[in-house]
Amino acid sequence: MPDLTKPPSPRPRRRRCRLCGICLGTAFLALLVSALVHLFFPPPPQPPPRPIPSSPRFAVIIDGGSTGTRAHVFATGPDGRPDLARSAVMRVSPGLSSFTDEPARSGDSLRPLMDFAREKVGGAGPAAAVEVRLMATAGLRLHEERVQEAILSSCRDVLRASGFRFEDSWAEVIPGSDEGIYAWVAANYALGTLGGDPHKTIGIIELGGASAQLTFVSDEVLPPELSRNFTFGGTTYTLYSNSFLNFGQNAAQESFREILRSKDSSKNGTLVDPCAPKGYSRIKEVISRSSSASKSKLENQFADSGDGDFTVCRSSSLALLKKGNGRK
Repeated sequence: MPDLTKPPSPRPRRRRCRLCGICLGTAFLALLVSALVHLFFPPPPQPPPRPIPSSPRFAVIIDGGSTGTRAHVFATGPDGRPDLARSAVMRVSPGLSSFTDEPARSGDSLRPLMDFAREKVGGAGPAAAVEVRLMATAGLRLHEERVQEAILSSCRDVLRASGFRFEDSWAEVIPGSDEGIYAWVAANYALGTLGGDPHKTIGIIELGGASAQLTFVSDEVLPPELSRNFTFGGTTYTLYSNSFLNFGQNAAQESFREILRSKDSSKNGTLVDPCAPKGYSRIKEVISRSSSASKSKLENQFADSGDGDFTVCRSSSLALLKKGNGRK
C-alpha cells in the first residue's frame, strides 16, 4: 500500500528565515544610522549642574570704643574668605565709657545693635549658632577696674539673652597692644601683603578716640611687653605693638585744651589755640547724658580761635607729651 504521507514543504521555513533576516538588517541599519548621526551631529553640550550655594558663616564683634559702640557682622563664604556683600556694621552713641555713673544702663545701649545683627544673620534661628563678642577699648581702660566690671556685667546680661552664642569671658576690655595688632592685620589684609614676606608688610598708626596704637614688623630684640608673634598663612610675624593712652584724637585735644586753660590762653572768653592758623574758629558742643533721660542734652559750649603761634604751639605740645609720658 503506498505511503500517502507527504514531506513538509520547505517554503514556510524559508519565509521565516527571510523575515528574521529583514528584521536583523533593519535593526543593524538603525544602529548604523544612529552611530553616524552621533558621530557627525553630536548633541549640544549640557551645562554643568549649578552648585548649591552654601550658607555663609557669620560672627558678630562689638567694638566698644570711647565715642560710640559698633556691631560688626562679619560673613565668610564657603572658601573661608570674607563675604563683604553680606558683612555690615551699625554704630550707636555714646560709648560704653559714658555710663560710668549708671553702669547698669550700659547694657541697654547694645539692644539695637543686637536687633541689627540678628536681622543680618537671618533671624533668631541662625543666630543661635553665631558667636558674639564684646571688645571694649581705651574708653573703658581709662577707668578703674571696678567701673569696668560693672559696665561689662550689664552688657553680659544683654548678650546672654540676645539669642546668639555667648560666654561671659567673651566680653572684656582688651589691651591697647591687641588694638594695634587687629588694626595691623586689617590694613595688611586689605593691601594683600598678609601671608607673605614680613618685610613687605606696612606699619600702622591707629588714632582712636582715647588712645593711639603703633604696630609694625620688627627684626630687633624687643621687650616682652611690646613684642607679639602672629601667624598667618604659614608665616610668623614678630610685631612691635605699643599703645599710648590719652593720645587718641579726642582725649589728646581735651588734654591740650586743659594745658591752654592752665596758661590762661583765652581772649574775651574764647580759648586761643596757638597751633591753629589765624582766622580759624570753632564752636564745640559738649554733650552729656541725663540720668533721667535716654537722650543726650547740650551741657555747655566752648569756642576755639586760631593764633598761629609756632613757639607757643611747640611748648604746649611738649607739655602735652610730658603729661602723657608713661601712660599706656
